[in-house]
Amino acid sequence: MAYLSELLGRKVTDIDGEVVGRLKDIIAIIRPNLIHPQIEALFVQREHTTIKIPFSLVAVLIAPAIVLKCRSEDITPYEPEEREIYLASDVLDQQIIDIEGARVVRVNDVELVRVNGNILVSNVDIGLPGILRRLGVGNMTFNILRKLKIPFTQRSVAWDYVELIGQEHGMRLRVPGKKITELHPADIAEIIADLNRLESRHLLESLDVEHLADTLEEVEPEFQASLLEGMPDEKVADVLEEMEPDEAADLLAELPKERSADLLALMEKDEAEDVRKLLSYPEDSAGGIMTTEFASVPVSVNAAEAIQILRQTEPEAETIFYVYVVDEQNRLLGVFSLSKLLFADPSTPVSQFMQTRVITVSPSASQEEVAQIVAKYDLLAIPVVDEQNILQGIVTADDALDKIIPTAWKKRLPRFYH
Repeated sequence: MAYLSELLGRKVTDIDGEVVGRLKDIIAIIRPNLIHPQIEALFVQREHTTIKIPFSLVAVLIAPAIVLKCRSEDITPYEPEEREIYLASDVLDQQIIDIEGARVVRVNDVELVRVNGNILVSNVDIGLPGILRRLGVGNMTFNILRKLKIPFTQRSVAWDYVELIGQEHGMRLRVPGKKITELHPADIAEIIADLNRLESRHLLESLDVEHLADTLEEVEPEFQASLLEGMPDEKVADVLEEMEPDEAADLLAELPKERSADLLALMEKDEAEDVRKLLSYPEDSAGGIMTTEFASVPVSVNAAEAIQILRQTEPEAETIFYVYVVDEQNRLLGVFSLSKLLFADPSTPVSQFMQTRVITVSPSASQEEVAQIVAKYDLLAIPVVDEQNILQGIVTADDALDKIIPTAWKKRLPRFYH
């Protein structure tokens, strides 16, 4: 086992000991039948030029000096291949997503191993040891730590957990999309905030519509809009349909009016109508921050029928901690908790265990007013009703309290998007 940082700068000599140059980089190839890139050539700096030497001419790589099998004048230049990786220039210091830590880290070193006579890239080092090796104090520091019995952690990511993506300016390492989707959307959002615009776009493109919608809901609308700038309208419309109506409305409000109208036209009719309804209210009003996805049942049903209705019609409700009871005109008559429903006798009418004194707000109520009521009554959500007491939507506690929670708790926008 060896590390790239330990090899860079070493002398390269021919079979007679004549110095050919110093190692500037190592060229590896990604082959379809191999998970790990295979070393194919050395990129050597000579006095006034560079030369690429096929790895087949290398007798000894992992040694104080790299020795070739031939004389200097007999070196056959390396013929470039497709899918080449220059390990020093393309991989070192590039960004990688650490799934375990759910964060963006930098590649500090590259680990090489010998397998059946070939040298392969096995891991990328993302820990402190890689930095120390590159500073030239790795062995000394490790020996001191061992003598003092101070533990140190070697942090690395196996190459088969990362994927190389070609870009206009160099390359970047990332974890494949299927691994990203294992993270919580909030973690993905934080990772995106740590990437630049091009990298974040590549990451978002690796997500399916559902995960993309969940991730966008974890960042501020201004940031959402910037991330979607180059995305096709058809895909953005699909994402908007997956988002909660209030989140979709907030996002559309940040986009240019012409594009917002085009996106609404591409959305399914029902979803578009819900979003248009929310956009008609002031942004900081109860109507502007409410969601139209909530759980409700007719007053005429019993507990068993209510459960069946919820199973069939409310799988997308933002919260079903509360179930609202309405009449045929959708007027709000009462509310009960999900726990009360589960413990009720199946044959009991919902009218017998619902609470008829319901705390509500009007669509025109300010966000501050809604937040105060939610905090006062310790509610998870509050219904929004019009002058005829017709249920329009609900405001969840997190949306209501958004303006009064400490700024440090809010979702951060990365500086380069300001």
